[in-house]
Amino acid sequence: MESRRSSHVRALLRALPALLIVLGVCCGRLTPSAFPAVALFTAAPLVAAPLHSLRGTVVTGAAALAAVLAVHLGLAGLGASGPSGALTEALTTIAAAVPAVLINMLVRRNDARLASARRIAEAAQRAVLPEPAARIAGLRIAARYEAAQADASIGGDLYAVQGSPHGVRLVVGDVRGKGTGAVAAVAVVTGAFREAAEQEATLEAVAQRLERALSREGLRRDGPDAHEEFTTAVLAEIPHEEGLVRIVNRGHPAPLLLLPDGTVRELEAHEPAPPLGMSDLATSPDRAEEWDFPPGSTLLFYTDGVSEARDARGEFYDPAEGLAGRVLTTPGAVLAAVTEDVARHTGGQATDDMALLAVRRSERS
Repeated sequence: MESRRSSHVRALLRALPALLIVLGVCCGRLTPSAFPAVALFTAAPLVAAPLHSLRGTVVTGAAALAAVLAVHLGLAGLGASGPSGALTEALTTIAAAVPAVLINMLVRRNDARLASARRIAEAAQRAVLPEPAARIAGLRIAARYEAAQADASIGGDLYAVQGSPHGVRLVVGDVRGKGTGAVAAVAVVTGAFREAAEQEATLEAVAQRLERALSREGLRRDGPDAHEEFTTAVLAEIPHEEGLVRIVNRGHPAPLLLLPDGTVRELEAHEPAPPLGMSDLATSPDRAEEWDFPPGSTLLFYTDGVSEARDARGEFYDPAEGLAGRVLTTPGAVLAAVTEDVARHTGGQATDDMALLAVRRSERS
């Protein structure tokens, strides 16, 4: 509904220059003098400049000039007000059309720069957060990154999936802050995870490797906040052929287990732990918790852009409640359902990025 309304508004705006010219011709026909119409004719190319291509702006300016001459020369039965008035208003229209063309060229140049920057950001996103394989060790996997702003492509949310001798391991996290510092921390966390996931024997050891990587990054960087950054993260390990999942949660929203009958279980940590980068606040070492992961079930991991999405009344979206009773047979369908729910809940006005990762176990497992 929102996209359809937006497309109607864009179509109306694009038609506005032509409507101004038509209105100017009508005004010139119905009024004793063509003077009231000149403002409409000069406005047409200026309105077209940011909305149309260079060719469209030039055509609009030429059409406005032709309309001025038509009104003054009495074409198609229209009245004339003398050559001097025709020349004055023709020059006025040309004086508006020339800057309109220049404005259009400037807007298109800025659009090209923005498109180039967007392509670079998208390339950076693919490099830092590559799309995971659709299948790893018999598990079906889907990931999705939703930027809160249309022109943004990457921020502090992250995900990574890695096969290992101990099973499929994954991480979903959210780096404190925004900008290039957050992107650098994302690269550090995902890079350290991919290495540690293959080398470390336990999930707890993987978490400690990420802790040390963030600590080194904090020492390397300058600035007042360099040593105060942290990353909420949930790490999971799905062993081969065991029907369970091990989870270490470091201050992150709890993942959800979606059972084949539509039941949703929140895998809340029994012993809360601080985020990565704040291990000095921990009261005990990391300890992975085990949960059943039955055949046909789906694990959903997400960042707080989902669970902290607010509606107009300030109420948070609850993904467990939103997914309860729904039978979604693919991980991609789960992610689509959540993102659509969040967009509907916020009225399309989400204020934080979202990273989502869904892992489905085959019903034959």
